[in-house]
Amino acid sequence: MVIIMKLLLFTIFIVGLCVIGLCFNIIFRKDGKFPETEIENNREMRKRGIQCAKMEEKKLWGKKNKKNSGECSSDCGSCGLGC
Repeated sequence: MVIIMKLLLFTIFIVGLCVIGLCFNIIFRKDGKFPETEIENNREMRKRGIQCAKMEEKKLWGKKNKKNSGECSSDCGSCGLGC
């Protein structure tokens, strides 16, 4: 029984260290914000030509169906392409 309690406490300690390690930058950084991963707000992704999944899918399906190739719609307004 004592061994199980020691193992449980050790496991909780290790998990706690892992959680603190994973969120160290968020907790101790001055602004404390998550990194920006949305395409509409991330300049680097837009510079590299990465578009939102809906827009890429519309381009692919538009080429196959010969319609709506790359046209923007209201459901793709957050991709930052100026639709």
